[in-house]
Amino acid sequence: MPEYRRSLDVYQGYNYKKDKQTSVGFITKMKIGDTDLTADQTCKDPTNPTQDLKVMAVLSGVLWETGVTDAVYFSGQISTPNRQNVALMVITNLTNIVTVFQFSVYDYDPLAKKYFLAFQSNGTDMNGLIEKRGEDLNLSVADDVSTEVQSPENYAFQIGVKPQASAQALHISTADQKNVVKSWGLKVG
Repeated sequence: MPEYRRSLDVYQGYNYKKDKQTSVGFITKMKIGDTDLTADQTCKDPTNPTQDLKVMAVLSGVLWETGVTDAVYFSGQISTPNRQNVALMVITNLTNIVTVFQFSVYDYDPLAKKYFLAFQSNGTDMNGLIEKRGEDLNLSVADDVSTEVQSPENYAFQIGVKPQASAQALHISTADQKNVVKSWGLKVG
Protein backbone atom coordinates (compact mmCIF):
# COMPACT_ATOMS: atom_id res chain seq x y z
CA MET A 1 0.00 0.00 0.00
CA PRO A 2 1.32 3.49 -0.80
CA GLU A 3 2.34 5.82 1.99
CA TYR A 4 3.07 9.50 2.33
CA ARG A 5 6.39 9.93 4.16
CA ARG A 6 8.54 13.04 4.20
CA SER A 7 11.60 14.12 6.07
CA LEU A 8 11.22 17.86 6.45
CA ASP A 9 13.82 20.60 6.80
CA VAL A 10 13.43 22.22 10.22
CA TYR A 11 16.12 24.81 9.47
CA GLN A 12 14.36 25.91 6.25
CA GLY A 13 11.05 25.92 8.15
CA TYR A 14 12.39 28.45 10.64
CA ASN A 15 14.78 30.30 8.29
CA TYR A 16 13.17 30.38 4.84
CA LYS A 17 15.70 30.93 2.05
CA LYS A 18 14.30 31.42 -1.46
CA ASP A 19 17.31 29.74 -3.11
CA LYS A 20 16.81 26.51 -1.12
CA GLN A 21 14.09 24.08 -2.24
CA THR A 22 13.67 21.53 0.53
CA SER A 23 10.40 20.16 1.91
CA VAL A 24 8.97 21.91 4.97
CA GLY A 25 5.86 21.49 7.08
CA PHE A 26 3.91 23.00 9.95
CA ILE A 27 1.16 22.20 12.40
CA THR A 28 -0.86 25.41 12.40
CA LYS A 29 -3.43 24.39 15.01
CA MET A 30 -3.63 21.69 17.69
CA LYS A 31 -5.86 21.05 20.65
CA ILE A 32 -5.38 17.95 22.79
CA GLY A 33 -8.21 17.29 25.21
CA ASP A 34 -9.02 20.65 26.78
CA THR A 35 -5.58 22.16 26.09
CA ASP A 36 -5.03 24.48 23.14
CA LEU A 37 -1.41 24.38 22.05
CA THR A 38 -0.61 27.91 20.91
CA ALA A 39 0.49 28.83 17.38
CA ASP A 40 3.29 30.94 18.88
CA GLN A 41 6.08 30.54 16.33
CA THR A 42 6.30 32.74 13.23
CA CYS A 43 7.55 31.24 9.98
CA LYS A 44 7.33 32.15 6.29
CA ASP A 45 4.70 30.68 3.96
CA PRO A 46 6.82 28.92 1.29
CA THR A 47 4.16 29.56 -1.38
CA ASN A 48 4.20 33.29 -0.55
CA PRO A 49 7.36 34.19 1.44
CA THR A 50 6.18 37.75 2.08
CA GLN A 51 3.43 36.29 4.32
CA ASP A 52 4.02 35.06 7.85
CA LEU A 53 2.48 31.85 9.20
CA LYS A 54 1.70 31.40 12.88
CA VAL A 55 2.51 27.78 13.69
CA MET A 56 2.33 25.47 16.69
CA ALA A 57 5.10 23.20 15.36
CA VAL A 58 7.76 23.27 12.67
CA LEU A 59 7.77 19.70 11.37
CA SER A 60 10.79 17.47 10.90
CA GLY A 61 8.78 14.54 9.57
CA VAL A 62 5.33 13.28 8.65
CA LEU A 63 3.99 9.81 7.83
CA TRP A 64 0.58 8.52 6.74
CA GLU A 65 0.16 5.05 5.28
CA THR A 66 -2.90 6.40 3.34
CA GLY A 67 -5.40 3.94 4.81
CA VAL A 68 -8.73 5.43 5.86
CA THR A 69 -8.17 4.36 9.50
CA ASP A 70 -4.36 4.82 9.59
CA ALA A 71 -2.80 7.28 12.02
CA VAL A 72 -0.97 10.38 10.86
CA TYR A 73 2.41 10.71 12.59
CA PHE A 74 4.05 14.08 13.13
CA SER A 75 7.47 14.91 14.51
CA GLY A 76 8.64 18.48 14.88
CA GLN A 77 9.76 21.34 17.06
CA ILE A 78 7.56 23.22 19.52
CA SER A 79 8.02 26.27 21.74
CA THR A 80 8.87 26.25 25.45
CA PRO A 81 5.27 27.01 26.60
CA ASN A 82 3.88 24.23 24.35
CA ARG A 83 6.62 21.88 25.58
CA GLN A 84 5.52 22.51 29.16
CA ASN A 85 1.89 21.74 28.30
CA VAL A 86 2.74 18.55 26.38
CA ALA A 87 5.14 17.39 29.13
CA LEU A 88 2.34 17.80 31.67
CA MET A 89 0.04 15.68 29.46
CA VAL A 90 2.71 12.99 29.15
CA ILE A 91 3.28 12.65 32.91
CA THR A 92 -0.38 12.87 33.94
CA ASN A 93 -2.94 10.21 33.25
CA LEU A 94 -4.39 11.91 30.18
CA THR A 95 -7.98 10.68 29.77
CA ASN A 96 -9.28 13.11 27.14
CA ILE A 97 -7.28 12.14 24.05
CA VAL A 98 -9.49 13.96 21.54
CA THR A 99 -7.25 15.92 19.19
CA VAL A 100 -8.18 18.68 16.74
CA PHE A 101 -5.47 19.86 14.37
CA GLN A 102 -4.59 21.54 11.09
CA PHE A 103 -1.34 21.12 9.18
CA SER A 104 0.41 21.82 5.89
CA VAL A 105 3.43 20.22 4.22
CA TYR A 106 5.12 21.91 1.27
CA ASP A 107 7.26 20.40 -1.50
CA TYR A 108 9.07 22.15 -4.34
CA ASP A 109 8.02 21.51 -7.95
CA PRO A 110 11.13 21.88 -10.16
CA LEU A 111 9.03 22.12 -13.35
CA ALA A 112 6.70 24.85 -12.05
CA LYS A 113 9.66 26.36 -10.15
CA LYS A 114 7.62 26.97 -7.01
CA TYR A 115 6.51 25.47 -3.73
CA PHE A 116 3.12 23.76 -3.54
CA LEU A 117 1.00 22.26 -0.76
CA ALA A 118 1.89 18.58 -0.88
CA PHE A 119 -0.01 17.18 2.13
CA GLN A 120 -2.54 19.17 4.09
CA SER A 121 -5.78 19.44 6.01
CA ASN A 122 -6.91 22.20 3.57
CA GLY A 123 -7.58 24.68 6.40
CA THR A 124 -10.11 22.26 7.93
CA ASP A 125 -10.09 20.97 11.51
CA MET A 126 -9.13 17.30 11.52
CA ASN A 127 -10.69 15.35 14.40
CA GLY A 128 -8.64 12.54 15.84
CA LEU A 129 -7.58 10.64 18.92
CA ILE A 130 -4.03 10.21 20.16
CA GLU A 131 -2.89 6.76 19.07
CA LYS A 132 -2.30 4.20 21.82
CA ARG A 133 0.64 1.82 21.71
CA GLY A 134 -0.24 -0.80 24.26
CA GLU A 135 -1.03 1.17 27.40
CA ASP A 136 0.98 4.22 26.34
CA LEU A 137 -0.17 7.16 24.26
CA ASN A 138 1.92 8.02 21.20
CA LEU A 139 2.78 11.48 22.50
CA SER A 140 6.22 12.65 23.57
CA VAL A 141 8.35 15.74 24.00
CA ALA A 142 12.07 16.18 24.67
CA ASP A 143 13.40 17.32 28.02
CA ASP A 144 16.37 19.12 26.46
CA VAL A 145 16.29 22.07 24.11
CA SER A 146 17.09 21.27 20.46
CA THR A 147 20.27 22.56 18.90
CA GLU A 148 19.50 22.48 15.15
CA VAL A 149 17.78 25.88 15.40
CA GLN A 150 18.80 27.74 18.55
CA SER A 151 16.49 30.72 18.34
CA PRO A 152 13.68 30.60 19.11
CA GLU A 153 14.25 27.97 21.78
CA ASN A 154 12.44 24.79 20.69
CA TYR A 155 11.93 21.16 21.71
CA ALA A 156 11.44 17.94 19.76
CA PHE A 157 7.84 16.72 19.82
CA GLN A 158 6.08 13.66 18.43
CA ILE A 159 2.44 12.56 18.13
CA GLY A 160 0.43 9.89 16.33
CA VAL A 161 -3.24 10.71 15.67
CA LYS A 162 -5.89 8.16 14.61
CA PRO A 163 -9.07 9.47 12.98
CA GLN A 164 -12.29 9.82 14.94
CA ALA A 165 -15.35 7.97 13.64
CA SER A 166 -16.30 10.58 11.05
CA ALA A 167 -15.64 10.97 7.33
CA GLN A 168 -12.83 13.47 6.79
CA ALA A 169 -10.46 14.26 3.93
CA LEU A 170 -6.71 14.73 3.61
CA HIS A 171 -5.26 16.38 0.52
CA ILE A 172 -2.13 15.06 -1.23
CA SER A 173 -0.35 16.55 -4.25
CA THR A 174 2.54 15.09 -6.21
CA ALA A 175 3.34 18.36 -7.99
CA ASP A 176 1.78 21.76 -8.59
CA GLN A 177 -1.77 21.09 -9.92
CA LYS A 178 -1.45 17.28 -9.41
CA ASN A 179 -3.87 16.83 -6.51
CA VAL A 180 -5.90 14.03 -4.92
CA VAL A 181 -8.24 13.96 -1.95
CA LYS A 182 -8.16 10.82 0.23
CA SER A 183 -10.58 9.75 2.95
CA TRP A 184 -9.44 9.75 6.57
CA GLY A 185 -11.83 8.25 9.11
CA LEU A 186 -15.06 6.30 8.69
CA LYS A 187 -18.52 7.51 9.58
CA VAL A 188 -20.17 5.03 11.94
CA GLY A 189 -23.95 4.51 11.99
